[in-house]
Amino acid sequence: MTVKAVIFDLDGVITDTAHLHFDAWRATAAEVGITIDEAFNDGLKGISRMESLQRILRHGGKEQAFNVDECRALAQRKNARYVQSLASLNEDALLPGIRDLLAELRLAKVKIGLASVSLNAPRIMQALGIVPAFDFCADAARVARSKPDPAIFLAACQGLGVRPEAAIGIEDAQAGVDAINAAGMLSVGIGHALHNADLHLATTTELTWHCLSGLWARTRGPGSNQ
Repeated sequence: MTVKAVIFDLDGVITDTAHLHFDAWRATAAEVGITIDEAFNDGLKGISRMESLQRILRHGGKEQAFNVDECRALAQRKNARYVQSLASLNEDALLPGIRDLLAELRLAKVKIGLASVSLNAPRIMQALGIVPAFDFCADAARVARSKPDPAIFLAACQGLGVRPEAAIGIEDAQAGVDAINAAGMLSVGIGHALHNADLHLATTTELTWHCLSGLWARTRGPGSNQ
């Protein structure tokens, strides 16, 4: 068996909009008298919008203070702020090494997928100019469960027509690494303070096809233990 697909998370792997999310969540939290900092925001990586809101409300001791409609309105205001900030996004916002990696995967005839829980993923991909590079992007709107549940990665594998065991997933959040592992894929973690990834890399500059194919050879190639 050879690697058939590489499936990417979006934020923190392909581009970095974490600061835009933070600004939007901070302003929305302030509306209801809750203060969050960047350390707290880091814990929202890979988490859906509504679950992120629930964590913020819990953090501020106001989890029971808003009904379903009020929570939906808060989440919509956060998203409006975030979408407005995306106007500045362009192809220059790709993280280092990603454009080259996408080209290398295409030359190697490895399928390329996206597994992002962001409902804004299509808009971001379009702004980055990389839609044609992807064979399939899982639709977060059709996946009810957020990471660390593996549902979004399994949906990407299904859309690409590959078994999870034949795919590598790339994430920058612990919830995402856990989701990849739960799906039965090989996991690559980008950044620090991540646990249980099959491969840890400090930044995307280290992320190459040579690196990924080496991981596969060591773990699932001939002579490996799997």
